[in-house]
Amino acid sequence: MAIQNKEKLNSLQRLLPEGLLVDAAWLEKHGYSRSLRNQYVSRGWLDQPARTVYRRPPPKLFQETNANTLPWQAVVVSLQTLLDLRYTVGGRTALELQGFAHYLSSAHREIHLYGTGKLPGWVSKLKLESKLLFHNQERLFKLNTRARADHAATTPANDFLQSSYATQPWGQWEWPLTISSPERAILELLDEVPERETFHQADVLMEGLRNLSPRRLHTLLTACGNVKVKRLFFWFAERHQHAWLPKLNRQGIDLGKGKRMLVKGGKLDPKFNITVPESIDAAS
Repeated sequence: MAIQNKEKLNSLQRLLPEGLLVDAAWLEKHGYSRSLRNQYVSRGWLDQPARTVYRRPPPKLFQETNANTLPWQAVVVSLQTLLDLRYTVGGRTALELQGFAHYLSSAHREIHLYGTGKLPGWVSKLKLESKLLFHNQERLFKLNTRARADHAATTPANDFLQSSYATQPWGQWEWPLTISSPERAILELLDEVPERETFHQADVLMEGLRNLSPRRLHTLLTACGNVKVKRLFFWFAERHQHAWLPKLNRQGIDLGKGKRMLVKGGKLDPKFNITVPESIDAAS
């Protein structure tokens, strides 16, 4: 029995990287019963940061600066890699991580996550450094993004996947954190204008996006079903006249019909049929 328990513990060390999180269902699936989990917790081999949530404690050298909270990256990497739940860091957060939004202030630190279903209930029970804000990605895209991209293929779905995402290493073991590409992230952010993001903030961000890929933009804009977002994108893009704009193929990008009132008391842009602020700077 002692040998079997040692093998189970060694197996857990291989399955569950230090510092990442899993739920009770994941451990049950891998053969770790409630009594065994309780034993591991009592002996310090597992932490239990919230009910039904477990992790192997990180090495002391890499303990969190605030012992009362968890880094949000550990939660997202765990969802993406261990639990195979396709939540992606997007919008403003993805732009920040790629160096495009560091000059914008944010009174409340929020991490924008995109997916097709609600976050697991246990996520809300964790004490995190930052608040996780969930968005339904189907507001913009309805393609099946759960499929794995085959880099040797050129199907529209795979082109979409490759245009949508990037990875960044995080943590002492450089775990892969999946985030939206800049091209996708700016569309996600524009979906929040003017309710959660201002015209001024979007304008400052768009001004800094000097190296977007026209090919990626075309793939994403043709797949995007949100007319407001596409019109705003072109309105901001033409305002800043980046070098990539003339290279962007507009064929197949549906901008819809009719007017869209985005700002009460604003002015109507006759080209894109959207109301915008009289002054962008005044809209901050």
